[in-house]
Parts: sequence; C-alpha cells; structure tokens
Amino acid sequence: MLQSIAGTYENGIVQLTEIPPNIRSSKVIVTFLDSIDTNPTNRFITLGMFSGNKQSTTEDFKIAEFQEDIDDSLDWS
Repeated sequence: MLQSIAGTYENGIVQLTEIPPNIRSSKVIVTFLDSIDTNPTNRFITLGMFSGNKQSTTEDFKIAEFQEDIDDSLDWS
C-alpha cells in the first residue's frame, strides 16, 4: 500500500510531519517539491514598484485593501 506523508529536507535529514501508521520498515521514494525559503523577507507593495507602462495608483491600493468577510466568523473589532 502506498502512503504519502509530508515532511521537510534540510542538511541531509528528512523530517516527517507525522509517523506513518502500520509501517515498521519500508522502502521509500522521496520527491522534492518547491524549495523552502529559510530566510523570508517581508515584502510590502509600494506605489509605483511594478515596472512597465502602467504604474500602481492610489486607487489600486484601495482596491487591494482587505474587506471584512462576514462569513469568516472572526471578530475583527
């Protein structure tokens, strides 16, 4: 039976997010997905940051602002 378990690889070590049930010993195939950025930087949108003929405008930022979702049942106040 095939089972898939998520995990990460770093410095030659694979760490699984959970212990696979009912397996004491098994052959494995490891597939590497997108690499993880271990030093992510905070990125903010700034006015005019995108190159090209059309630059960001103040109206673009108003459109991108988070609008409350009444269905998420979170109290944002």
